[in-house]
Amino acid sequence: MTEEINKCIEILNQGGLILYPTDTIWGIGCDATNEVAVQKVYALKKREDSKALICLVGNDFMLEKHIEQVPEVAYDIIDLSEKPVTIIYDNPKGMAKNLIAEDNTVGIRIASDQFCRYLITRFKKPIVSTSANVSGETTPQHFNEISESILKGVDYTVALHRDKKNGSPSSIIKLGNDASVKIIRP
Repeated sequence: MTEEINKCIEILNQGGLILYPTDTIWGIGCDATNEVAVQKVYALKKREDSKALICLVGNDFMLEKHIEQVPEVAYDIIDLSEKPVTIIYDNPKGMAKNLIAEDNTVGIRIASDQFCRYLITRFKKPIVSTSANVSGETTPQHFNEISESILKGVDYTVALHRDKKNGSPSSIIKLGNDASVKIIRP
């Protein structure tokens, strides 16, 4: 696993794209603070950059570093959730501008997968995590279902967990600093 993490960090530091197993599905990832790298993800997915991407952080500290004010209820939701949960927060900071939605929000999930946590902790920055498919196509449930265009479009594919069936995508909840809560995807 250490070799895989080292290779991923090398690619991420160069502004490249990785294809990696997350705590939910296989994801396309890049440095979430690098606008050029984020644009490469949009181009690979053939997706408008007005549709924001989710990113992963390794822990509460990294979350607090990139969100101006984390609502207290976020910690309860994260702790009590039975499956991975992505929370859309107001007022992100230190993120690539093209990762942030028009309403100045960003979706962040604290990774629960061991590989992802180690990778993010060693990289010391959030990593984009978007499904490994062209926008509008079906999300692959298994590594073997990832399209050739995605496989060829990334700079490195992690050689772990390729035989594992994906979990389901994360729940998505939008928390406003005004205490509003909206379920986007249960």
